Amino acid sequence: MRRSERKQIDPDLGIMAGQTLFALQKELFTTLGRQGHPHLRPRHGAVLAYLDEEGSRATDLSQQSGQHKQVIGTLVDELVELGYVRREPDPQDRRAKLIVPTPLGLDEMARSDAIVADIERRHAQALGEEVYAAFKQAFRQITDLQRTDLARKLSTDQPTR
Repeated sequence: MRRSERKQIDPDLGIMAGQTLFALQKELFTTLGRQGHPHLRPRHGAVLAYLDEEGSRATDLSQQSGQHKQVIGTLVDELVELGYVRREPDPQDRRAKLIVPTPLGLDEMARSDAIVADIERRHAQALGEEVYAAFKQAFRQITDLQRTDLARKLSTDQPTR
């Protein structure tokens, strides 16, 4: 049996997670586009998915999303240009900046949350509330395990020369 056939019949965790992510992103960003946010792309989710209404530090967005701070900075630049966020001095640390959503950003955040809640409601209806809740709990545990294992592995691995 060819590898591609095997992966279709019995997909591994990476394939299933990727397929789920890409399908969710496609529905989310297509729907957002129809609702007045046509310039957003899935990459912007690394900022917008974690952004607090009162603003967030780029370092926090980086940690929460798993993206490098430089990537977050580039995405914030794009979102500033598109009118979704602005940078403001952090009142708790004048050296730091807060990434604060604009009214357009707040609208996107509310719509995005509603779209994802609808997607989750559909899945819970299809599987049953208890099965879906158990799935989410197990998936959260797997995500936490993977992130913890990766951090441990990266901290103990030495580069080869």
